[in-house]
This record gives sequence, structure tokens and C-alpha cells, in this order.
Amino acid sequence: MYDVIVIGLGGMGSAAAYRLAQRGKRVLGLDKHTAVHAHGSSHGGSRITRQAYFEDPAYVPLLLRAHEMWDQIEHDSGEHVFHRVGGILVGAKESRTISGSRVSAEQYGLKHELLDAHQIRARFPTMHPADDEVALFEAGAGLVVPEKSVKAHLDLAVKAGAELHFEEPVTHWEAGTVTTTKDRYEAEHVVVCPGPWAPELLRDLEITFEVERQVQFFFTPKENFTGHPVYIWEREGTFYGFPELDGAVKIAIFGEGETCTPDTIDRTVHDHEVRHITDYVQPRMPGITGTFQRAATCMFTNTADGHFVIAKHPGHDNVTVACGFSGHGFKFVPVVGEILADLVTDGATRHPIALFDPARLRGHA
Repeated sequence: MYDVIVIGLGGMGSAAAYRLAQRGKRVLGLDKHTAVHAHGSSHGGSRITRQAYFEDPAYVPLLLRAHEMWDQIEHDSGEHVFHRVGGILVGAKESRTISGSRVSAEQYGLKHELLDAHQIRARFPTMHPADDEVALFEAGAGLVVPEKSVKAHLDLAVKAGAELHFEEPVTHWEAGTVTTTKDRYEAEHVVVCPGPWAPELLRDLEITFEVERQVQFFFTPKENFTGHPVYIWEREGTFYGFPELDGAVKIAIFGEGETCTPDTIDRTVHDHEVRHITDYVQPRMPGITGTFQRAATCMFTNTADGHFVIAKHPGHDNVTVACGFSGHGFKFVPVVGEILADLVTDGATRHPIALFDPARLRGHA
């Protein structure tokens, strides 16, 4: 008999297992793959983290806490997880990326700079904005390394007393009981962090999750991108990218992926996809797409409104869920772990999570 069983040990599940074990709970963590695997959403070498959040100002308090916790995770684990290289958001003045980020920055007094096209070119000669484009620069932004984050949280969870089982798929769960391909376990509470397996494991939430194939492209750049800020650029779509790490720069386009499942995703990245991102990015950052090195696929699990689901399960008082992170969740990993631990141990959390109530999505096609 365990106090808590955590289903899924990727970004969110690894953090939840650690925080629960840290609070003295007897924790069992289960994952269908090996530790720190590349089959879900917690891999690819880098994820953007920022605080001037255009998606909704309600996320900012969580991001302020997350940045504190990334530092703590680095200290406690010895892993270099968070790289503060700064972040630049580029787009038309009225674009969601710019206008929404300004609202969040101003509402919470976040340090930021507004740059016109001439200032962007002068500060960041790798970037070629149109004359009508502007930018918001946030010095405190940067990137986190998902594989190192998952490893750090798993190692700390074990150190705190958690029992973790890998390559043990969950075949069925209900309140108080989890069945796998190897055994049947009982616990007072179940935490479900399923990533792209949400449609399979959380059918009874009555929420439509769309799993989207996302491709991450790695190039040897023609210009120097060492120490370059992370960036998001909205112009007839949105692409984003990172400084040079381990001899490559990573870039990707947001929101163009095909609908898939973890079983049907096409893991092959095709020549036409490499040509497409090269043609898309070159007019804006011509020095970035030098020589194509490799590509990797991952999955976004999207909700209808692009916001998360973090809550006690509406049908089971002793089940808590965290899912539907819609391609922008990894930067929240440590604070989501804390929230899940709060919900299990206290039944509530001080963190603002009203936006993530699944009731808003029930029956939404």
C-alpha cells in the first residue's frame, strides 16, 4: 500500500514524485518507457522559459515561482538545468506575441525592453526584422534542458525515498488502484501525468485532447549563435529557436503539426519538412540554417483553448491530474510538481490554478 502512485514520469510526473516524496509520502512512480526517454514530450535538448507571458497574465505568478525552483533544483541536484541567455519576442506591434507579452510585463512589473526594428538589427545582427516589426527583450528569460530536468527530479525523488518503476505500462487505473502489465498496486491517492497518453488514460474527464506531432530541427549555423537569446517570432505563423548548444542550433515552427497518437506518430522527418522550415526562417534569420544536422519529433497534447488541465479529478476525490500542456508547459515543471503535491497533501494550493479547471472544457469538441 502506497500513499501516492504517480502515473507518468516525464517532466510533470518526475517533479510530482519528487515533491511528494520530499513531503514524506510513500510514492510509487510508474512509466511505460525507460527513464528520460524520447517517446513523449520531455526531450529535444531545450525548452524556452520566459515570464512576460503573452498566453495569459494568470501564468506569471507560476513562472515567478518556477524560476526560483529551477535554481533550487540545480543546487540540490548538481545538474545545470537552466540557462539564462535572455529572450526576444518579435512581431508586429499589434500581434498577440508582442501585445500580450507587454500586458503581462507591465501588470507584474517584469523587467523588459521594447525595441524597434532598427534597435533589433543593431543589438542582434542575426535577426532581420521588417521595418514595422518590434520586439520585447526579457533578460531573465532563457532555456531549460528537459532531459536534465527529468533526470534531476527522478534522482531527487529516489533520494527522498520514492520507488520508481520503468518499462511498466499502466493498463488500468481507478481511485485507489493501478494495474500494470506486471502487477496491481493500491494507494490512497493517484496522480496522473500522462503527457500524450492523456486521451487513452483520461477518457473519463470527457475532454477532447488533440495530440500534435512537433518537429525539432537542428542546424550548424552560418553565423555565431553562441549565447544568443532564445526567440519567438510571430509573422504569418510563429517559429522559435535557441542559441547554439553542443554544436547545433534548434528551431521549430509552432502549430503546424499533424494530429497523431503515440502509436501512430511518424518519427521520420522528411526532406520537404527541412526545406519548408529553411525557406520559412531564412528571410528573417538567414545565418541560422547553414547545414542541416538532424531532426527529432515530439508531441504536444493540446486542449481546445490552449490552457492546461491541473486539478483534482472531478469524478474521483483522491485522483489528481496534470495534462494538456499544449506545447508551452515544460517551463512550469517544478511549480506543477509543487502544485500537485499541494493538492494531494492539503486538498488545495496557494498557487492560482483556476484557469486550469477541466470544467471549462467538458463537452468541448
